Amino acid sequence: MRGEHAGYACGAALGFLGDLIAADPRRGHPVAAFGRAAGAVERRLWRDHRGYGAAHAVLCAGGAAAGAALLQRAVRSSSAPSLLRKGTQVALTAATVWAVLGGTSLGREARAIGGALTAGDPDLARERLPHLCGRDPQALDGPQMARAVVESVAENTSDAVVGALVWGALGGVPGLVAFRAVNTLDAMVGHKSPRYRRFGWASARLDDLAGWPGSRLTAALTVLAGPDRRGALRAWRTDGGAHPSPNAGPVEASFAGALGVRLGGTLAYGGRVEHRPVLNGGAPPVGVPDIERAVRLSRRVSIMALAATVAGRLAAGALRHGSGNGRKPR
Repeated sequence: MRGEHAGYACGAALGFLGDLIAADPRRGHPVAAFGRAAGAVERRLWRDHRGYGAAHAVLCAGGAAAGAALLQRAVRSSSAPSLLRKGTQVALTAATVWAVLGGTSLGREARAIGGALTAGDPDLARERLPHLCGRDPQALDGPQMARAVVESVAENTSDAVVGALVWGALGGVPGLVAFRAVNTLDAMVGHKSPRYRRFGWASARLDDLAGWPGSRLTAALTVLAGPDRRGALRAWRTDGGAHPSPNAGPVEASFAGALGVRLGGTLAYGGRVEHRPVLNGGAPPVGVPDIERAVRLSRRVSIMALAATVAGRLAAGALRHGSGNGRKPR
């Protein structure tokens, strides 16, 4: 078991490095393939009913996790030489971590929008904004787009990086795949629109549960990594619970406090207007230079999350190995 945990740690580090070097491809990404499959299942199952939505979530997320578990088991039980088998396990973990992480693509999209705003080209920024979040870009001016980018960087640091690493440390390859599947389903059907209010309820609630540990770790690491630790902790404590999302709230509030900016407020999303609570009230609003600061903070948090989850996995393996070798008292 100790070797297995060390193999996961090595694979996770390689997969993280792979995301830094080669971000999400434009075509042929495994997550996109899962999204197409989930969309096909939705077309067959859709009813304006929570039960059908729950079946959709179980079939899609459960099927993906089961497939990953079978693949991991096949690698472990392979009759190949030990060294080759261990190398294959590391490669499988690395490939899965690379596939489920999206930190580098997140930073690139945020910087592209920030660059367009800096160059005085709001139309280009509006064109790129839907690659990052679901806001209505036509309803936003430059400062509002900057705020949307910083909020999306904060939330997706948890969803696209830290949460996946947490579930990978807990459940290996199946944990990684299950988390990304749940998060993808929430992005597809977890909206409060007339079509998905009931059908997407199960996916949204499942995403809330799956995202809880990662969002708290993200907020805690933001406090440690941010330029204003006290501000991050204060905003998390005072404003994190006011957000309508139980997971985005702590993350966005801690980012707001760490960066010394004000987030939240009125936004247009999915064809409707929402009035969200202000996070880190009293601070100045987000400016375009804050996009780059948010991306750098996101990168620091992601690296710290990799170190924390790998260390946790190795510590768990050491504890199990130690207890397994313990002698019975006489």
